[in-house]
Amino acid sequence: MGILAVLLACVARAGDPAIAPPTFTARQLSADVDALAMALRDMPPDLAHTADPAKVTEALVELRKQIGATPLDRDAVWRLFATINPLLGDGHLFVGFVDWRADARAHLKSGGKFFPFEMQVSPDGALYVERGLGGIGDVLAGAEVATINGADAHAVSAALLARVHGDTPAFREALLSRRFWFYYWKMYGAPAAFEIRIAGETAPRQFAGSTALPAVLADEESFERQFRLELLSNNTAVLTLSSFAWPDKAQFLTFTHDAFQEMRAARAKTLIIDVRANGGGNDEMWIDGVLPYLATKPYRWASRFRKRVVVADPARHEAVGDIVDGEVETWIPPQPDNPLRFAGRVFVLVGSATYSSAVVFSNVMQDFHFGKIAGQGGSVRAAQTGGTRRTTLPNSGLIVVAPRFVLTRPSGATTPALLTPDLEVRDLSQLLEVIAPH
Repeated sequence: MGILAVLLACVARAGDPAIAPPTFTARQLSADVDALAMALRDMPPDLAHTADPAKVTEALVELRKQIGATPLDRDAVWRLFATINPLLGDGHLFVGFVDWRADARAHLKSGGKFFPFEMQVSPDGALYVERGLGGIGDVLAGAEVATINGADAHAVSAALLARVHGDTPAFREALLSRRFWFYYWKMYGAPAAFEIRIAGETAPRQFAGSTALPAVLADEESFERQFRLELLSNNTAVLTLSSFAWPDKAQFLTFTHDAFQEMRAARAKTLIIDVRANGGGNDEMWIDGVLPYLATKPYRWASRFRKRVVVADPARHEAVGDIVDGEVETWIPPQPDNPLRFAGRVFVLVGSATYSSAVVFSNVMQDFHFGKIAGQGGSVRAAQTGGTRRTTLPNSGLIVVAPRFVLTRPSGATTPALLTPDLEVRDLSQLLEVIAPH
């Protein structure tokens, strides 16, 4: 039995849908592989920056071999095509769905359910319950899951990780942890109930599927969940910035202004900026909302760039599709007269989910000595890609997301290749212990 047949056999659907989803023939899927190959050739600025092009070519050949005579629906096509995602080695380069967030909400609205827990995936593939889906309830928090509907938990995590995109295994584990419910749904379906055995127990327990909005979606809808200031003892402030993609920039700028005003009033001497959950967004958010209070010298967000031209610029002799290398010539001045400029110690707390614009921000803080980077590194590249765009595969309707440029960090250093903290700490509590005055 081939890989594709196994995948089809293992999918457990919750009853027959009222309307069967459209399916796609072998001929259509072959055309989609052609489109995928073209996208990987023509969209990234430098595929070799994150992947081995020869291995990508081999993977595309293997995809063609796995296309069988049985028509596949969109989810099944994704299960096949997404096996290339880990190989691409970039959180900005993958095969996915047009709008996975909207798909999830539509599923819940139609009466569907999801896997009932928020999960944590460990480096060895073990699955641990973090909380109930949506962060609701913590009775089983910390418990290891041994089996799900009779399948070994390690086998489940391996199957899901084989389709997750991202720079490194550590990054992909963090992404799967936040979206376990989604990947499980697309891989195994969304039954109304689950049979889950907890490690150390002999019999499985029965759990109803959850109708709660998953935490990753609920967090994105709440400003208070994304951004907050905590004033701790020892004149320490913790500023949590979990996104640079908030749609209301003015609201974000007002928040950071007020936060630095509160720090000034509280006489804070140490500032910790927590970007462990920050997956990126718009650089203007931190350039305009954070650095005016911290920068002590002119800075730039990168030293060099490589870009794929998507809009022709005759004045620069740039045609669509060209690959252009250049220097970042824009320098941003500090604001030494800013009455709220913070003059104390600054630490940026990073983690395995810190990505994209949050990495660029961390690079700037580190390279210009505006603060020290703390946390857990080794999960994402310091030379970040960005400026994502997408193309739609002509038949299945899946999308290929790809970056438009890659940036070299401000210092110009290419090693270490991965974002590396100045202080290695496991979490906020350990950082507070390490930096506490003695």
